Amino acid sequence: MPQWNWVIVVVGALLILAEVSLGGFAGFDLVLIGSAFVIGGGIGLAAHSTTTGFIVASALCLLYVAAGRRFVRRRMHTPDVRSNADALLGREGVVLQRIAPHAPGQVKVNDEVWRAAAAAGVLEPIEAGSRVTVSAIDGVTLQVRNPS
Repeated sequence: MPQWNWVIVVVGALLILAEVSLGGFAGFDLVLIGSAFVIGGGIGLAAHSTTTGFIVASALCLLYVAAGRRFVRRRMHTPDVRSNADALLGREGVVLQRIAPHAPGQVKVNDEVWRAAAAAGVLEPIEAGSRVTVSAIDGVTLQVRNPS
């Protein structure tokens, strides 16, 4: 009964299409399981054996679940890397223009010049040339304090 092999192939193709239409929602699982079905069904068609198709598809699915899934998940995981202004938190910089509690100035952090204001709790002015640490960000203004 080779028609069951066609069912395996079609179900596999539908799983692949579902993953593509969901935009990777299932974490690439449906593509790999669908591919296992397509390969198993194709081998079953070539061998003219439904049993062979089911066994190959099942073996490939089990192999993926047992070993391949962890590998795929590890490769798809992206590290949590701060970017843009968030990457400036905790960085040190140099004051270019004096910063007072109610008078913002400028600092240079990572070779970029930023508008800077004194962080909450900083009561004394910070003079040009001083080293500071970015403690917060308010819009495009860095909140800085003397390093501790």
